[in-house]
Amino acid sequence: MRQSEERYISLLTDFGFKRIFGTDPNKELLINFLNSLFDGEEVIKDVKYLNSENVGDVYTERKAIFDVYCENEQGEKFIVEMQNAYQTFFKDRSLFYSTFPIREQAPKGSDWNFCLKKVYVVALLNYKMSDEAFDSSDTIHTIALMDTKTNKVFNAKLMFKYVEVGRFDKTDEELMSLSDKWMYVLKNLSRLDNRPAALREKIFSKLFDAAAVARFTPTELREYEDSLKAYRDIKNSLDAAKEQGREEGMEEGLAKGREEGLAKGREEGLAKGRAEGIALVAKMMYDKGMDVDAIASMIGLSKDEVERLCEQ
Repeated sequence: MRQSEERYISLLTDFGFKRIFGTDPNKELLINFLNSLFDGEEVIKDVKYLNSENVGDVYTERKAIFDVYCENEQGEKFIVEMQNAYQTFFKDRSLFYSTFPIREQAPKGSDWNFCLKKVYVVALLNYKMSDEAFDSSDTIHTIALMDTKTNKVFNAKLMFKYVEVGRFDKTDEELMSLSDKWMYVLKNLSRLDNRPAALREKIFSKLFDAAAVARFTPTELREYEDSLKAYRDIKNSLDAAKEQGREEGMEEGLAKGREEGLAKGREEGLAKGRAEGIALVAKMMYDKGMDVDAIASMIGLSKDEVERLCEQ
């Protein structure tokens, strides 16, 4: 088995993300990470992992498989998803996902007053989402059910956190908040050889210990290598598609520019030809003694324009 070339696993891989945030021995890391994102809006003391595979209604049997699905000590539900590739309808997908923990709260065979526990969907995006609803100066966006006129929350039982990991570009020396530090390790952990000074807290000691590739069993290492290959294949495909898109865009732009240039040239040539023809006709009429007013009327020009042409 080939030893991984990295000292620490990538949290952007499926294996790495679930190992760090989706296992009981490391649930302290998930709790700390979530609390850093909520920054006091919600304080999580403990979590219990739930079945991450949910099946839809009996008609469609549409499944939703979450990266991490858990509930806190108050029974509030958290879906945590890592999205590495842009998806056109990802907002719709995250909304669809939120319906599963909502519906499963309905008890079977008994009366219910429809009082719901809160549901949170945390979407970690390894790309720039650039939604027009977002504040472009932030990388963490909180979406809730609000009155669009008063901007007050209408119902706090459903909330989305969209975290643009792909846009985070701070260096280790610029890390100030706890969320900054988590965003940094999400994006850069596998590139690090040693722990930066900004990540000396106890929680990050646990993270680096859990993420050390050297501690993996041969089976774990094989699973990680497979996951890393899948991630790199996706990334390479995306990079190739972007490059092809840029090249095709440039070619299309150049072709369009040439076409527009030729069309513009033809239009300018025709316009110049028409103007020279009109000037020639006007001068011939004038040389034959025709009245300027009559010439102007016949060729659709003003008297001043005819006189100017005839004087040339």
